[in-house]
This record gives sequence, C-alpha cells and structure tokens, in this order.
Amino acid sequence: QVQVQESGGGWVQAGGSLRLSCSASVTITAAGWYRQAPGQQREWVASITSGGATNHADSVKGRFDISRDNAKNEVYLQMNNLKPEDTAVYYCKALKSRLGRPLQEFWGQGTQVTVSS
Repeated sequence: QVQVQESGGGWVQAGGSLRLSCSASVTITAAGWYRQAPGQQREWVASITSGGATNHADSVKGRFDISRDNAKNEVYLQMNNLKPEDTAVYYCKALKSRLGRPLQEFWGQGTQVTVSS
C-alpha cells in the first residue's frame, strides 16, 4: 500500500515559520500542497513539477516556498510570516508517473498547522 506522510505541522504565533515535509513510499514525480480549514473546502497552496518548476497560490505567494529533494524523495513547504488565516490541515499530494498512462496521485493524512494571533 502506497504511503504518503506529512510532518512538521504544529502551533506557531503569527509571524512565525514552519517547514512541512512530505515523504512517500513511491517515487514522487510531482507534488502539491493543499490545505483545508474548518468548514471550508480544500484549496491548493503550491505545486512542484518533475523539473522543479513551482507555482504558489496568490494568498501565500512571497511567504511560502515549495521545494523538493529528489535524493531523499521528499517535498517541502517552507512557510514564513504565518498568519492566523493560514490555520488549516495541510495535505501533500504525491504524483507518480506511469509509462503511457496518466499520473497516479496519492494523498497523505494531513498535518495540522495552527497560527495564533
């Protein structure tokens, strides 16, 4: 069974930083970070391609940075200048390539990030 594991969440005061990590039991071709606040839909936060190209949601641009370490098969989300509205469960979506077939996606269980004002 494929496993995707997030870590690094926690409690931090506004203006603080956290670094989330995502590891998987399959080779990560591409990945994305998503978040879901209570009572809200899950939203995309950032993504990174196999070539290392990145995209970030406008709400986090300039504060969050997605990166990857291919040797470790890990993806990270560096979160700086955190705001209370960043409070959510953060999920990693790992994408695995399959020859001649669409990418296969796997989700982690999420890690809680709480930012206090």
